Amino acid sequence: MEVFPASRRTMTPSFTTPGRWRRFACMMYESILLFGVIFTTGYLFDTLTQSRSGLDLRHVRQVVLFIALGVYFVLCWRKVGQTLPMKTWHIRLVDEHGQIPALRTLVLRYILLWPLPLLGALLVQLLSGYTGFASTDLLIVFTPFLNFIWTWFDKDQQFLHDRLSKTRLINARPSRVSSAAA
Repeated sequence: MEVFPASRRTMTPSFTTPGRWRRFACMMYESILLFGVIFTTGYLFDTLTQSRSGLDLRHVRQVVLFIALGVYFVLCWRKVGQTLPMKTWHIRLVDEHGQIPALRTLVLRYILLWPLPLLGALLVQLLSGYTGFASTDLLIVFTPFLNFIWTWFDKDQQFLHDRLSKTRLINARPSRVSSAAA
């Protein structure tokens, strides 16, 4: 599926970046769907490995969940450049030419979106150990939003992982058809 018609491929398309609040709302909706992906994957993992605790085969479980989330995102992005929440909030992922990115680019984007939240999770763990308060661990829920920090410094308000993978999120609002044309 092309975002731009063939006649515009040679031109550099102009993109409008969705606002931060819209991207935040999209992330909140996405987290609800990801709960289902993680729950189903975890259930299948526990059933197949006969695990009785979340700590059994913990590192293998983390790798399996990482791959499951990657498959979810990459398949959705590869098909139409959007997940269901992105469709709802009219946000589309495109490459620098306005097309759906290549599979390699999508995998790279998925991998690159993890370092900042993981660094934040490490800082939360260190803070929890330093303070001695286990409740400090609750701050981990905010670490995915560390990806937004870069948007305040980027000229197009894009995420760092989008800038590095040469992709971008754009507005994908459907064009309005006038009643005279209908």
